[in-house]
Formats: sequence, C-alpha cells, structure tokens
Amino acid sequence: MEKQVERLDHLGIVAGITKELEIIDFINERLRDDVRSEISDGEAIAGMIVNGLGFTSKSLCLTPEFFNGRPLELLFSEGVKAEHFNRSKLGRVLDNIFAYGCSNLFFEIAGMVCIKEKIDVRFNSLDTTTISVDGEYADGDERAVHITNGYSKDHRRDLKQVVQELLVSQDGGVPLAMSTHNGNVDDNEIFKQRSHELINQFKDAEVPRYLIADSKLYTKENCDNLKNLQFITRVPRSNKEENVIV
Repeated sequence: MEKQVERLDHLGIVAGITKELEIIDFINERLRDDVRSEISDGEAIAGMIVNGLGFTSKSLCLTPEFFNGRPLELLFSEGVKAEHFNRSKLGRVLDNIFAYGCSNLFFEIAGMVCIKEKIDVRFNSLDTTTISVDGEYADGDERAVHITNGYSKDHRRDLKQVVQELLVSQDGGVPLAMSTHNGNVDDNEIFKQRSHELINQFKDAEVPRYLIADSKLYTKENCDNLKNLQFITRVPRSNKEENVIV
C-alpha cells in the first residue's frame, strides 16, 4: 500500500482554535453564502486564516497550492479539498465581507470570542498609529483608503502612509475593533467617530463600559454623553481646565 505523507505542523492548533470558538458557524450566520460552492463562506475565511498563519508569504491565488499535502479533513471537515479554496471562491467571500462591513464583522467576532473566553471587556483602550509605505499609489475606488502624506508618528514624513486605529481590551490586550484610515486624517476625527459608535453600541450594555485614550478623546460632546460611556483620559493642555489645581 502506497503511503501518503501530509504535513500538519502548527496549523492544527490554528484550525483547532477556530473550531473551538465556532468562528465558521458564526460567520456563516452573517454572510450571504453561495450554495453553489463546495465550502461555506466561513470555511473559506478559516482557510485564509490558516494560510495567513502558515508563514509562506504566498499570494491569495496560490491558496490551493498551499493546501496541497495538508490533512484538510483534520483542519476543516470531511470532503474539503485544496481546489475548493480557489481564487473565485475567496474573491466572492471577500466581496461579501466588504458588503457586510469588515469592521463590523471583526467587532462582532471579537465580542463573541471575549464572551466565550470570559475576557473582561469593561475597560477598552483606543489609540492610532501611522504605517509608512513605499512606492507609487494611484487613486482608485473612492471608498478605498487614500494613501498619502500626513503627520507621521514614525518620523518618516518623506513617505506616504495610512493611519491604523486599534481598540483593545485591558484584559489580555485582545483586539476588539480595528480600522484603517486615510493617511492625512486627523486623530480628533477618528476618536470622535469611534466614541460615537461605542456610545450607541454600549448604551444598553448590562455593565458599565470604559474607554481609555489620550487627550484627543476629551471633547464637550463626549463629556455630555458620559451617561452612556465612561471615559478615562486627560484634559488637553490647550484647555484652561488643565491648569486648575483641585
């Protein structure tokens, strides 16, 4: 009998955690699945996660090649084959995620995982950073992030950039929300938009929720909404209240 060798490596741990957290079923409940496909949208996303954490640096269209020689029945389910992760299927799934809202889906999955793992999400830390990039970038879809020059936090004003926003839990530093913005966007606008969203999302929370950030969070409008979301920040130096001794 001919022996067949399949490599599992660390990917068994990645796939096992995905199954344990029931991420595939969670995604399938939210995305418009294509009944013509051999695998569900949730399985396709799980495949991209496994591929991304496989540290092969291969492009998305080479995902079937990545899964050749892998024990797919262990990683996913019976009947799943490498060719099921073709670029047409993965492309349709990415379109579905975009239509649903990338940030919304990420936020919902993170919240579900925190509940399952009993992670304390009462305290949430918000901050932004800039990511510098090389090369030339042409303006395309108006809905896409605009890569351009702006205030560089890594002191590379000669390079174009994007602004990365991240909200994490104080308990374990678990990412709860993530978003990428135009390279010239103002932090004040990001903090204002995020705080408005969190106020609406947390207004019916069973326990108080706290948002921790720097002085850009301190605005009159945010202070007026303290009943819905508590803020932990500092008064900016530009405000006369900063010099008041209590």
